[in-house]
Amino acid sequence: MSGEIVISQEVVMSKIYEIRGEKVMIDRDLAELYGVETKYLKRQVRRNIERFPEDFMFQLNDDEFKEWRSQFVTSNSSDKMGLRYAPYVFTEQGVAQLSSVLNSERAIAVNIQIIRLFTKMRKLLLTHKDLLLEMEEIRKKISGQDEKIELIFNYLKQFIKDQEAPRESIGFKSNK
Repeated sequence: MSGEIVISQEVVMSKIYEIRGEKVMIDRDLAELYGVETKYLKRQVRRNIERFPEDFMFQLNDDEFKEWRSQFVTSNSSDKMGLRYAPYVFTEQGVAQLSSVLNSERAIAVNIQIIRLFTKMRKLLLTHKDLLLEMEEIRKKISGQDEKIELIFNYLKQFIKDQEAPRESIGFKSNK
């Protein structure tokens, strides 16, 4: 590749949504990143639809579309922002598959960046999940320990109390 295309992680992250419990990217955002028109991206996907099963790509249903569209209200009513039709959304696998139907140098470079970011996000999620599981194990181990600690403190208090109480002398006593 001649020139390295760099898009900040923040820009890519801002275009990742969670829909139906999946991290996805929307067709119009991907088209923008790839430097192509949304209709071109959709046309390429439709021409190669067998490459995009439902776990790679799906179209928003009416409720999802209304909810998503309401987030992009604009003051210019003539500017529909390409929101007349429910967009396609792509899972990580679908984004990877897009590189096979969009062969421009930019699309390939941007696609690599996006896939690396998805991979990084998954690693972070797994790390946090492992930490959460470890904390849960520690919590389980120490739960119920309160009573044992309380018992130890009671023994120590009793021991101190016994030490402070005046005691009678032990041993031989003379009457002198």
